[in-house]
Amino acid sequence: MKKGFLILFVFCYCFSFGQTLYNPQDLYDTPGGLFEEDSIRSIHLNFYNSNYHPDLVVAWYYAPDERMPATLTMNGAVYDSVGVRYKGNSTFCIPNNTLNPKVPYNIDMNYYISGQKLLDYKKIKLANAWLDPTFVKQIVGSNIYRKYLPTGESNLMKLYVQSNYLGLYVNDEALNKQFLKKHFNEKSGPLFKCDNINRFCDTAGAPSAMPSNLYYMGDDSTLYYNSYDIKSDNGWKELVNLIKVIDLDFANVDSVLNVDRTLWAFAVNQTILNLDCYNTYFAHNYYLYQTKDGLFQMIPWDLDNSFVGALMGSDYWSPSNVYEYDPYFTAAPLGGSQPALERPLLYKLLNHPFYRKLYTAHIRTIMSESLDTAVIRAEITNLQSLGYNAANTDQNKGFTMQNYSYNVESAIWASFGWGIGGIISSIDERKTFLQNHPEISFIPPTITNVTVNNNLVTAEVFNGNTVKLMATESEYNSKFQSFTMLDDGQNGDAVSGDGLFTTAFPFQGSGNDVKFYIRSENNDALMLNPQSAEYEFYVYSAVSGITDIKPNNNRKLIKITDVLGRTTKVKKGVPLFYIYDDGTVEKKLILE
Repeated sequence: MKKGFLILFVFCYCFSFGQTLYNPQDLYDTPGGLFEEDSIRSIHLNFYNSNYHPDLVVAWYYAPDERMPATLTMNGAVYDSVGVRYKGNSTFCIPNNTLNPKVPYNIDMNYYISGQKLLDYKKIKLANAWLDPTFVKQIVGSNIYRKYLPTGESNLMKLYVQSNYLGLYVNDEALNKQFLKKHFNEKSGPLFKCDNINRFCDTAGAPSAMPSNLYYMGDDSTLYYNSYDIKSDNGWKELVNLIKVIDLDFANVDSVLNVDRTLWAFAVNQTILNLDCYNTYFAHNYYLYQTKDGLFQMIPWDLDNSFVGALMGSDYWSPSNVYEYDPYFTAAPLGGSQPALERPLLYKLLNHPFYRKLYTAHIRTIMSESLDTAVIRAEITNLQSLGYNAANTDQNKGFTMQNYSYNVESAIWASFGWGIGGIISSIDERKTFLQNHPEISFIPPTITNVTVNNNLVTAEVFNGNTVKLMATESEYNSKFQSFTMLDDGQNGDAVSGDGLFTTAFPFQGSGNDVKFYIRSENNDALMLNPQSAEYEFYVYSAVSGITDIKPNNNRKLIKITDVLGRTTKVKKGVPLFYIYDDGTVEKKLILE
């Protein structure tokens, strides 16, 4: 669904006007959009050249940006001259080397015809789930990531090529300019896919390069060409500067990197055992985008190895080696001797006392909010029930239908010699390990009753040595400044020692909305309110007041009405009321 400019007001039971709401979950697709999860669409590709396959294979090896034209049909609509190429690495090599036609596809809707889109999307990326017997690890994983930082969406899709059913695929959102506009409201900054040119295929003369580990090799940008794939018109200077600051001027890292966003990515990677990313087994599978505030944002990518995925290896026989993977490791898993060189960003962040506390707080939040196996099992049941017939008739898939269901609950050993982690078994084992981890088990402060009255911010805090108001006026929701909150009976604090901490509300009279959250620390641990800050936060306006932006991900839309209470459809330029089953009502105005 096209994301138009949206003005959003929140009404809580009493229909009180003026409050505003920022909810990052509103940025994701809506029912009926390309990435809805409660239906499976079919894409039909027909190449003009019937001998397309060998040409696309050669292009994958030697000219990966080249595409071939084809028609695309979905739901009876025909799109002429879309540009198609193969994509992937191991998921391309393994089936292709065994002459299996189910390779992953990259479809560019406007490669030949400018402005052509499929349900408002310009690019379609179809992953073949070759190493995921369940077909749902990417989808379930991305649904967890997107609670805490901008993340691509995924759902199930069937693919036919030259009228032949290739099988069930996973439709992954492209991290391109459309994605950037959706999440950052701009798209002109430097964008890099952080994957080097190494190939999984064992071919003579295959290229190799330094991993995308943010190691500083000098100011010459050409030194980084084989380790990072630029997706924007420019940006090498900015990327090299980021890497240089990380390695040589870490005290100023927050001037070039959204550190909190990075720590959220690291925390989700470790909590759900995505072992194919920067702070686990392999330093790759992420994007970097520099927003207009000058900060690079880390964006997760390629999440099919979540919940251990196909990386259990020989640890299938000793699974505690992956389930008890050290969440604070900073060296290569196979015994690297210089961790500061192998992953300098990870090493320096986790050896910084405050950033380590913040990272640990994020892990606790993810554990408490996103590792309920009953909820995850229900989500998987719905997805697999929807996809069962498509998977059952997929003659090209890498696993059996027995594996389709069994691997949800338990690990399996694949015939080609790889251990494949189970989703629920991985969560159960990981959660038990993390809950008993001595550092994660520290008791953090509690923060409740956050209010703004008479230009004073007050929060009730227990078990905290320090309390900070973190606030910003930035339109990019970044660069929060800290303001000390005290419980000393002075400067607006009513009673000393009553657990209510107070400070003057900053940026008064600026006329701008102020975004803020509360942070408290004790000697051992840290807590945020809202817990998903800085991705979520409170918004305050001198006119509107304050509202908690914590989304209710379980609420359901009952109906949309006009100002007279009549049920209606979405209309541009007309104020409408969105009524949910939890009693909340939102007033929305779509302007374009």
